[in-house]
Amino acid sequence: MPPRLLRHLRRYSTIPSPILRVINNVAQLGPPKPGPKPRQLLSLPPFPAHPLPGRGCEGSGEKRMTAISWVKYYFDEIEGSVVQSHFTNGLVQMESPTLDGSLNIKDTQAKLMKKIKPNEVMEPGERIHIPVSIAESRISRRFDTIPSGTLYPNADEIKYMQRLVKYKDSAIIVLNKPPKLPVKGGLPVHNSMDALAAAALSYDYEEGPKLVHRLDRETSGLLLMGRTSKSTSHMQWLFGNEDKTKTSSKAWNDASKATCMRYWALVIGSPKEKEGIICAPLMKVLLNDGKTERVLLAHRSGFDASCEAITEYRVLGPMINGCSWVELQPHTSRKHQLRVHCAEALGTPIVGDYKYGWFVQKSWKQTPQVNIEPTSGEPYKFRRPDKLDVQKGSILSKVPLLHLHCRELVLPNIAKFLDVIDAKNPTGDPVRLSGKPDILRFVAPMPSHMKISWNLMSSYLV
Repeated sequence: MPPRLLRHLRRYSTIPSPILRVINNVAQLGPPKPGPKPRQLLSLPPFPAHPLPGRGCEGSGEKRMTAISWVKYYFDEIEGSVVQSHFTNGLVQMESPTLDGSLNIKDTQAKLMKKIKPNEVMEPGERIHIPVSIAESRISRRFDTIPSGTLYPNADEIKYMQRLVKYKDSAIIVLNKPPKLPVKGGLPVHNSMDALAAAALSYDYEEGPKLVHRLDRETSGLLLMGRTSKSTSHMQWLFGNEDKTKTSSKAWNDASKATCMRYWALVIGSPKEKEGIICAPLMKVLLNDGKTERVLLAHRSGFDASCEAITEYRVLGPMINGCSWVELQPHTSRKHQLRVHCAEALGTPIVGDYKYGWFVQKSWKQTPQVNIEPTSGEPYKFRRPDKLDVQKGSILSKVPLLHLHCRELVLPNIAKFLDVIDAKNPTGDPVRLSGKPDILRFVAPMPSHMKISWNLMSSYLV
């Protein structure tokens, strides 16, 4: 066979050529070393056409944004050096457009990926995929402690609450709520967020902050509290009203439209559609002679709908160990909305949700899960972290904690607009208002049990 034809066949042959390897002064002929193992990829949302909220460039006219800036913006809690290393190692990819110029996001097997450089300019609609290792984080052996149930908080509980503060100004306080800590207290509950905040977070004010919205006891993440009665009432109206444009200030109306909360959740199974909007009204029913309250989908119960509920969701990556990570954005504020929509509307209850997904949780823990990596065709394999107890509520625990975390919060800078929305300064003084951003954005890291589950599912996998 001619040498030129032989080189051509070797180039397109699927059988690897044997190589000569010397081990302990003995020459051996064998197959080449295997290449890098495939990584689980995390899908970022499509790059938006509108300016990014909270980036600090409102009104500057800046519309160009590089790929590395977009990744750093989305992973605001991740160090910039970690993001840079992923670009340097060529691990960041972008979906290549189809022949008609659109991006095919439904067929995951037919996606065409290309490596992207950090200085490439993002275009609206482009979607980046990056290994989930970017969000891996070290987990301390010392887990967060929950304050004891006392009527009057002690010094340790006050310091504990102050460590949870992520942002504070003259109008609001943003906390990173830990799991298993109730938000609203009562006679049987003393160690609640509102009671501890009233005693520990008043600072130089006469009264402590008040709740703007609520999170479930087992849910973690960003919690907003108002420091004054005006700021609290305005933010409560903003979170409870769909029509957010009722002032004469265009800047406030635009900032109000950007208000949103995004959650990360680990669900059992994977939704059929990788992204979509759930429009399923909810209703409350009382069980056990009124002792237990439960939220149901109204159209399945046969009763009239009581509350409209809308949730936008997006699958972050493939299914591993029978579970998949999803991003949830509620457009309405209903009790247990995300948990019911995941369990009933999508058929994928959240890990650790024993109220709305008990039977699925039980069968999932009893059934061995085997998932195949689409590139190599080999099964995924867990990597257990060294010197770490994986039973702290993670997916390997016998009784996992709820894997629902309020990760991102975007809201208008209420301290800047108080006078404007109170009609004391309806036109808005540009000199006084230009020094502060119109929109505030916060990103909170996941709690320890969700970090362990993330690290377990973001290994080299094969």
